[in-house]
Amino acid sequence: MTQDFNAVISQYGNLLSRVASTYEANDALKQELLQEIALSVWQGLSRFEGKSSLKTYILKIAHNRAVSHVASQVRRRDLVDMDSLPEVPVATDASPEKAFDQQQKMATLLRLVRKLPLQSRQVLTLSLEGLSYEEIAEVSGLTKSHVGVLLNRAKASVSRSFVNERS
Repeated sequence: MTQDFNAVISQYGNLLSRVASTYEANDALKQELLQEIALSVWQGLSRFEGKSSLKTYILKIAHNRAVSHVASQVRRRDLVDMDSLPEVPVATDASPEKAFDQQQKMATLLRLVRKLPLQSRQVLTLSLEGLSYEEIAEVSGLTKSHVGVLLNRAKASVSRSFVNERS
């Protein structure tokens, strides 16, 4: 089953960008990761057999590519700027103060998610994208119960850290 790459990128481009944002803070490296993900998706579309949803298949490719990217960046840690603030879209009808507060909260949340161990970050990100425990297990290669444990711990960790940073 072959999918049209342009249609896939059109439909899932924002999703792939969010995935890249959860793994990479540096904007240039995030764009590099997004290009790596797009290339991997393009290469992988010919192997899509329809055993899962296209969204799950693409997320599996994206997360595998992101994990490889993070692993390679750990070796080149001096290039990674973990404190750079990501560009976060805000509601256009929000007041400047509210928009700034929204952007600060989102930047803090993304920074905290990036601090999670890789498996926890992956599970949390997939959950935030609306995948079920079964789909997350399929993408990550974990059991459904392990997904639940990791997800609960990740949410608790991020919540605690967020409260501590905001107070």
